[in-house]
Amino acid sequence: MCAGEALEGMIDTLHARGRLRVWSLIVTVFGDAIVPRGGRVALSVLQELMARLRIETGAVRTAMSRLAADCWLERERDGRNSYYRLADAGRHAFDFATRRIYAAGPPAWDGTWLVALAPGGAGNGVRAGREQAMAELGFAQAGAGSFVRPFADIPELTEDVPPGLLVVRGAALREAPDLAALWELDELAAAYRALGDNLAPLAAALARGAGLAPLDAMAARVLVDHSWRRIVLRDPGLPAALLPADWPGEAARARVKAVYAALAGPSEAWLDASGLPEQVDAKRFKARFGGI
Repeated sequence: MCAGEALEGMIDTLHARGRLRVWSLIVTVFGDAIVPRGGRVALSVLQELMARLRIETGAVRTAMSRLAADCWLERERDGRNSYYRLADAGRHAFDFATRRIYAAGPPAWDGTWLVALAPGGAGNGVRAGREQAMAELGFAQAGAGSFVRPFADIPELTEDVPPGLLVVRGAALREAPDLAALWELDELAAAYRALGDNLAPLAAALARGAGLAPLDAMAARVLVDHSWRRIVLRDPGLPAALLPADWPGEAARARVKAVYAALAGPSEAWLDASGLPEQVDAKRFKARFGGI
């Protein structure tokens, strides 16, 4: 299979998943390609890229309006042209997600744990919101109002913990033999395996030296990054010492890295030709996945 056929198959898969959340795909584009170049892009550039992914102009406009209404993006006018910029309110979330998406591997671990305890008496809505926020930070619920996760040197792990919780860091006096069972990893492992399989045709074509035109490379890069992002942001980010021996996440990361590295050059050329400013920190971009 050639690289172009592999790309078309990936686009087919995108639309076969059900109702497409265009706004989510645009968030991927901003985090992957627009934020590193200052965070501002013309609507026409996004529409051209989305059209290559078979997404209609009207759906793009609707998605942009939603993101602006939710304070993720800000709209600007320059003559007859519309531009969108990442809002300051969304930058914190983008920075946290970016570190997780482009990490070189599982986080380092010094063997200590974070334990968070909530007082009783909270209403159902407060409890549900708290549990969701803690799950997004990689905490497992270990009982009513109690949460635990291995410590990692990531500011958000303490800064973004909902208010009102007691957070303690320390070494365990005794550890259970299968601590990973606190987290539901089976579904995540299946998603990593499926991603590796889905990327195999494109990875093989690129490894043979088959290339893609700049717009096609950018479209493929968005699909690769979006598929990876959808999984890795659900991953609790456990250190290697706690993961099962047959954990497929790192094999998937290696495949994503190889494909992404092959697409980086032509896709960046498309961004250049589309009038986006140069990357703010080219070294940081090159350091994605540990070095592309």
